[in-house]
Amino acid sequence: MEGIVHRMVEVNGINMYVAEKGEGPVVLFLHGFPDLWYSWRHQILSLSSRGFRAVAPDLRGYGDTNAPPSIDSYTCFHLVVDIVAFIDSLGADQVFLAGHDWGAILGWYLCLFRLERVKAYACLSVPFRPFLGRFPEVRTVDSFRALFGDDYYICRFQEPRKMEAELARVGTSYVMKVVLTSRLTVPPMFPNGEYKGFNPNPQDDLPSWLTQQDLAYYISKFDKTGFTGGLNYYRNHDLNWELTSPWTGVKVQLNHQEGG
Repeated sequence: MEGIVHRMVEVNGINMYVAEKGEGPVVLFLHGFPDLWYSWRHQILSLSSRGFRAVAPDLRGYGDTNAPPSIDSYTCFHLVVDIVAFIDSLGADQVFLAGHDWGAILGWYLCLFRLERVKAYACLSVPFRPFLGRFPEVRTVDSFRALFGDDYYICRFQEPRKMEAELARVGTSYVMKVVLTSRLTVPPMFPNGEYKGFNPNPQDDLPSWLTQQDLAYYISKFDKTGFTGGLNYYRNHDLNWELTSPWTGVKVQLNHQEGG
Protein backbone atom coordinates (compact mmCIF):
# COMPACT_ATOMS: atom_id res chain seq x y z
CA MET A 1 0.00 0.00 0.00
CA GLU A 2 1.26 3.41 -1.06
CA GLY A 3 4.91 2.57 -1.50
CA ILE A 4 5.47 0.35 1.55
CA VAL A 5 8.36 -2.02 0.80
CA HIS A 6 8.06 -5.67 1.85
CA ARG A 7 10.98 -8.04 2.33
CA MET A 8 12.34 -10.96 4.33
CA VAL A 9 15.28 -10.65 6.72
CA GLU A 10 17.18 -13.54 8.29
CA VAL A 11 17.55 -12.90 12.03
CA ASN A 12 18.45 -15.22 14.89
CA GLY A 13 17.87 -18.37 12.85
CA ILE A 14 14.45 -17.40 11.45
CA ASN A 15 13.16 -15.47 8.45
CA MET A 16 11.33 -12.33 9.52
CA TYR A 17 8.83 -10.54 7.31
CA VAL A 18 9.22 -6.77 7.32
CA ALA A 19 7.25 -3.81 5.99
CA GLU A 20 8.94 -0.42 5.80
CA LYS A 21 8.92 2.97 4.17
CA GLY A 22 10.97 6.15 4.30
CA GLU A 23 14.48 7.25 5.10
CA GLY A 24 15.99 8.78 8.20
CA PRO A 25 15.98 7.79 11.89
CA VAL A 26 14.40 4.37 12.39
CA VAL A 27 11.03 4.03 14.11
CA LEU A 28 10.42 0.37 14.95
CA PHE A 29 6.86 -0.83 15.61
CA LEU A 30 6.15 -4.05 17.55
CA HIS A 31 2.65 -5.53 17.34
CA GLY A 32 0.70 -7.57 19.86
CA PHE A 33 -1.74 -10.52 19.94
CA PRO A 34 -3.38 -11.35 17.64
CA ASP A 35 -1.89 -8.75 15.34
CA LEU A 36 0.52 -8.28 12.45
CA TRP A 37 2.78 -5.62 11.00
CA TYR A 38 -0.39 -4.47 9.22
CA SER A 39 -1.72 -2.95 12.44
CA TRP A 40 0.89 -0.19 12.03
CA ARG A 41 0.15 0.58 8.37
CA HIS A 42 -1.18 4.08 9.02
CA GLN A 43 1.73 4.97 11.30
CA ILE A 44 4.20 3.73 8.68
CA LEU A 45 2.70 6.03 6.08
CA SER A 46 2.46 9.00 8.41
CA LEU A 47 5.96 8.87 9.90
CA SER A 48 7.66 8.00 6.62
CA SER A 49 6.27 11.26 5.23
CA ARG A 50 7.86 13.15 8.14
CA GLY A 51 11.47 12.15 7.63
CA PHE A 52 11.57 8.78 9.42
CA ARG A 53 12.29 5.24 8.31
CA ALA A 54 9.20 3.47 9.64
CA VAL A 55 9.59 -0.29 10.05
CA ALA A 56 7.21 -2.99 11.29
CA PRO A 57 7.92 -6.74 11.28
CA ASP A 58 5.65 -9.69 11.75
CA LEU A 59 7.06 -10.99 15.04
CA ARG A 60 8.21 -14.57 15.58
CA GLY A 61 5.26 -16.90 15.10
CA TYR A 62 3.08 -14.43 13.22
CA GLY A 63 2.08 -13.83 9.61
CA ASP A 64 4.85 -14.50 7.11
CA THR A 65 7.62 -14.71 9.71
CA ASN A 66 8.78 -18.21 10.68
CA ALA A 67 7.01 -19.94 13.56
CA PRO A 68 9.30 -22.46 15.30
CA PRO A 69 7.24 -25.44 16.51
CA SER A 70 8.56 -25.74 20.07
CA ILE A 71 6.88 -23.66 22.76
CA ASP A 72 10.17 -22.79 24.43
CA SER A 73 11.37 -21.07 21.25
CA TYR A 74 9.27 -18.04 22.28
CA THR A 75 11.01 -16.94 25.47
CA CYS A 76 11.76 -13.29 26.18
CA PHE A 77 15.40 -13.95 25.23
CA HIS A 78 14.51 -15.38 21.81
CA LEU A 79 12.22 -12.42 21.14
CA VAL A 80 14.73 -9.79 22.24
CA VAL A 81 17.56 -11.37 20.24
CA ASP A 82 15.24 -11.38 17.20
CA ILE A 83 14.77 -7.64 17.57
CA VAL A 84 18.43 -6.87 18.28
CA ALA A 85 19.46 -8.85 15.20
CA PHE A 86 16.79 -7.08 13.20
CA ILE A 87 18.04 -3.66 14.32
CA ASP A 88 21.53 -4.76 13.27
CA SER A 89 20.18 -5.72 9.84
CA LEU A 90 18.85 -2.17 9.44
CA GLY A 91 22.32 -0.77 10.03
CA ALA A 92 21.03 1.23 12.98
CA ASP A 93 22.72 1.73 16.33
CA GLN A 94 19.50 2.91 17.98
CA VAL A 95 15.80 3.05 17.14
CA PHE A 96 12.74 4.92 18.26
CA LEU A 97 10.50 2.13 19.54
CA ALA A 98 6.73 1.75 19.79
CA GLY A 99 4.99 -1.33 21.15
CA HIS A 100 1.45 -2.53 21.78
CA ASP A 101 0.24 -5.47 23.87
CA TRP A 102 2.91 -8.22 23.62
CA GLY A 103 4.92 -5.79 21.52
CA ALA A 104 4.83 -3.47 24.52
CA ILE A 105 6.11 -6.24 26.81
CA LEU A 106 8.85 -7.02 24.30
CA GLY A 107 9.68 -3.32 24.23
CA TRP A 108 10.17 -3.30 28.00
CA TYR A 109 12.37 -6.40 27.81
CA LEU A 110 14.46 -4.74 25.10
CA CYS A 111 14.86 -1.66 27.30
CA LEU A 112 15.83 -3.84 30.27
CA PHE A 113 18.33 -6.01 28.42
CA ARG A 114 19.67 -3.79 25.63
CA LEU A 115 18.84 -0.22 26.55
CA GLU A 116 21.70 1.10 24.42
CA ARG A 117 19.71 0.14 21.29
CA VAL A 118 16.66 2.25 22.22
CA LYS A 119 16.64 6.01 21.68
CA ALA A 120 13.10 6.47 23.02
CA TYR A 121 10.17 4.16 23.75
CA ALA A 122 6.43 4.79 23.32
CA CYS A 123 4.34 2.15 25.06
CA LEU A 124 0.72 1.94 23.89
CA SER A 125 -0.35 -0.59 26.53
CA VAL A 126 1.03 -2.85 29.29
CA PRO A 127 2.75 -0.21 31.45
CA PHE A 128 6.09 -1.03 32.98
CA ARG A 129 6.08 -2.77 36.31
CA PRO A 130 9.32 -3.41 38.19
CA PHE A 131 10.68 -6.71 36.91
CA LEU A 132 7.63 -6.88 34.61
CA GLY A 133 5.28 -7.67 37.47
CA ARG A 134 7.48 -10.41 38.86
CA PHE A 135 6.65 -11.94 42.24
CA PRO A 136 9.91 -13.42 43.57
CA GLU A 137 8.35 -16.61 44.97
CA VAL A 138 5.25 -17.05 42.78
CA ARG A 139 5.31 -18.06 39.14
CA THR A 140 3.66 -15.61 36.78
CA VAL A 141 0.74 -17.79 35.73
CA ASP A 142 0.14 -18.88 39.33
CA SER A 143 -0.07 -15.23 40.35
CA PHE A 144 -2.68 -14.56 37.64
CA ARG A 145 -4.61 -17.64 38.71
CA ALA A 146 -4.57 -16.52 42.35
CA LEU A 147 -5.75 -13.03 41.44
CA PHE A 148 -8.32 -13.78 38.74
CA GLY A 149 -9.14 -17.51 38.82
CA ASP A 150 -8.72 -20.43 36.46
CA ASP A 151 -10.93 -18.88 33.77
CA TYR A 152 -8.65 -15.90 33.31
CA TYR A 153 -7.58 -15.86 29.67
CA ILE A 154 -3.83 -16.11 30.35
CA CYS A 155 -4.43 -19.20 32.50
CA ARG A 156 -6.64 -20.76 29.83
CA PHE A 157 -4.05 -20.07 27.12
CA GLN A 158 -1.50 -22.34 28.82
CA GLU A 159 -2.54 -25.81 27.67
CA PRO A 160 -1.20 -26.56 24.19
CA ARG A 161 -3.86 -26.98 21.48
CA LYS A 162 -6.81 -26.29 23.80
CA MET A 163 -7.35 -22.62 22.96
CA GLU A 164 -6.50 -23.31 19.33
CA ALA A 165 -9.41 -25.78 19.26
CA GLU A 166 -11.77 -23.24 20.84
CA LEU A 167 -10.83 -20.57 18.32
CA ALA A 168 -11.14 -23.05 15.45
CA ARG A 169 -14.71 -23.85 16.48
CA VAL A 170 -15.83 -20.25 15.95
CA GLY A 171 -13.55 -19.59 12.98
CA THR A 172 -10.80 -17.12 12.12
CA SER A 173 -13.17 -14.62 10.52
CA TYR A 174 -15.30 -14.41 13.66
CA VAL A 175 -12.30 -14.21 16.00
CA MET A 176 -10.57 -11.43 14.08
CA LYS A 177 -13.73 -9.39 13.58
CA VAL A 178 -14.54 -9.48 17.29
CA VAL A 179 -10.96 -8.83 18.39
CA LEU A 180 -10.55 -5.88 16.03
CA THR A 181 -13.93 -4.24 16.61
CA SER A 182 -15.09 -5.12 20.13
CA ARG A 183 -14.71 -2.60 22.93
CA LEU A 184 -14.84 -5.34 25.55
CA THR A 185 -11.81 -6.11 27.66
CA VAL A 186 -9.67 -9.11 26.82
CA PRO A 187 -11.02 -11.76 29.23
CA PRO A 188 -14.62 -11.55 27.89
CA MET A 189 -13.22 -11.61 24.36
CA PHE A 190 -11.90 -15.12 25.05
CA PRO A 191 -14.67 -16.51 27.24
CA ASN A 192 -14.64 -20.03 28.54
CA GLY A 193 -16.64 -22.66 26.72
CA GLU A 194 -19.39 -21.70 24.31
CA TYR A 195 -18.51 -18.04 23.67
CA LYS A 196 -21.77 -16.84 25.19
CA GLY A 197 -22.27 -13.39 26.59
CA PHE A 198 -20.19 -11.33 24.21
CA ASN A 199 -21.07 -10.08 20.79
CA PRO A 200 -22.13 -13.54 19.55
CA ASN A 201 -23.43 -12.03 16.30
CA PRO A 202 -21.05 -9.23 15.31
CA GLN A 203 -22.57 -6.66 12.98
CA ASP A 204 -21.88 -6.90 9.28
CA ASP A 205 -21.03 -3.21 9.17
CA LEU A 206 -17.43 -2.42 10.12
CA PRO A 207 -16.30 0.74 11.90
CA SER A 208 -15.11 3.56 9.66
CA TRP A 209 -11.45 2.86 10.43
CA LEU A 210 -11.56 -0.81 9.35
CA THR A 211 -12.34 -1.91 5.79
CA GLN A 212 -13.35 -5.30 4.48
CA GLN A 213 -9.96 -5.40 2.74
CA ASP A 214 -8.22 -4.81 6.08
CA LEU A 215 -10.21 -7.56 7.76
CA ALA A 216 -9.55 -9.93 4.86
CA TYR A 217 -5.80 -9.41 5.25
CA TYR A 218 -5.84 -10.47 8.90
CA ILE A 219 -8.11 -13.43 8.18
CA SER A 220 -5.91 -14.66 5.32
CA LYS A 221 -2.78 -14.65 7.48
CA PHE A 222 -4.31 -16.30 10.56
CA ASP A 223 -6.14 -18.82 8.38
CA LYS A 224 -2.70 -19.83 7.12
CA THR A 225 -0.77 -19.83 10.41
CA GLY A 226 -3.38 -20.32 13.09
CA PHE A 227 -2.92 -18.69 16.50
CA THR A 228 -0.35 -21.04 18.04
CA GLY A 229 2.65 -18.76 17.52
CA GLY A 230 1.02 -15.90 19.40
CA LEU A 231 -0.35 -18.17 22.12
CA ASN A 232 3.15 -19.52 22.71
CA TYR A 233 4.20 -16.10 24.00
CA TYR A 234 1.73 -16.56 26.87
CA ARG A 235 2.91 -20.13 27.39
CA ASN A 236 6.38 -18.82 28.21
CA HIS A 237 5.32 -16.56 31.07
CA ASP A 238 6.56 -19.05 33.66
CA LEU A 239 9.73 -19.89 31.74
CA ASN A 240 10.49 -16.19 31.43
CA TRP A 241 10.00 -15.98 35.19
CA GLU A 242 12.65 -18.67 35.62
CA LEU A 243 15.07 -17.33 33.00
CA THR A 244 15.14 -13.84 34.47
CA SER A 245 16.10 -15.00 37.94
CA PRO A 246 18.58 -14.06 39.19
CA TRP A 247 18.73 -10.82 37.19
CA THR A 248 22.50 -10.78 37.43
CA GLY A 249 22.65 -13.57 34.85
CA VAL A 250 20.40 -11.93 32.26
CA LYS A 251 23.06 -10.68 29.84
CA VAL A 252 24.96 -13.95 29.95
CA GLN A 253 21.81 -15.92 29.20
CA LEU A 254 20.77 -13.46 26.49
CA ASN A 255 24.10 -13.82 24.71
CA HIS A 256 23.76 -17.58 24.99
CA GLN A 257 20.52 -17.41 23.01
CA GLU A 258 22.21 -15.76 19.99
CA GLY A 259 21.61 -17.92 16.94
CA GLY A 260 18.65 -19.72 18.51
